[in-house]
Amino acid sequence: MATRIRLQRHGKKGKPFFHLVAADSRAKRDGKFIEKLGTYNPTANPAVIDINFERTLSWVQTGAEMSDTARAILSYKGVLYKSHLINGVKKGALTMEQVEERFTLWVNEKESKIINKIDGLAAKAIASKNAKMKSEADANIAKAAQIELKNTVVEEVVAEETPTEETVTEEVATEETPTEETVTEEVASEETPTEETVTEEVVAEETPAEETVTEEVVAEETPAEETPAEETVTEEVVEEETPVEETPAEEKSADTAE
Repeated sequence: MATRIRLQRHGKKGKPFFHLVAADSRAKRDGKFIEKLGTYNPTANPAVIDINFERTLSWVQTGAEMSDTARAILSYKGVLYKSHLINGVKKGALTMEQVEERFTLWVNEKESKIINKIDGLAAKAIASKNAKMKSEADANIAKAAQIELKNTVVEEVVAEETPTEETVTEEVATEETPTEETVTEEVASEETPTEETVTEEVVAEETPAEETVTEEVVAEETPAEETPAEETVTEEVVEEETPVEETPAEEKSADTAE
């Protein structure tokens, strides 16, 4: 029976999560397995790999086959490099002290690379965030400038249109006010003169009649009672009396003279 180190897929759709297992090569991918060796999360950056190093190295030393992805994972974690060094000890090329020294040096370099990668990703994220914020600030400034320009244009248009509205208002007021005044004057001229004319006509009709009657009455009464009648009678009496008295005297004077 051939043993194979491979991955079993778990996790939700779009969020894969894998188990690293040692299973029979004839078993299904997600079927039965002999031993679970670790986990692998490819969605993180960098990927998160957690394995049982000693048990995985043991399976590799016993000749277990590996899938391509499992081989890459084991190479990344140093399992294959440690197995290569141990094979050198079996051949007498290295000692276990040299193997541990070289493997420790390799692990430190690998960890430094991982740390540098994490730091680089963090710096990149910060730079991307700052660039995004700057881009948003520039966009806000540009938007504010556009709004200010638009408001300026609107104010200019309003300033150009406002006199037109005032002129129209003045024209409408000019057209409406004289009409109302004219109508008022016409109504007043139609109503007032009519009343005054009627009053004057009534007064003209009534007053002259009374004055004429009064004058006629005065004219009839005054001459009869006062001067004309008395003077005429007196004059007639004087004319009649004076010659009568003077004539005989004159005649007597004439006779005496002779």
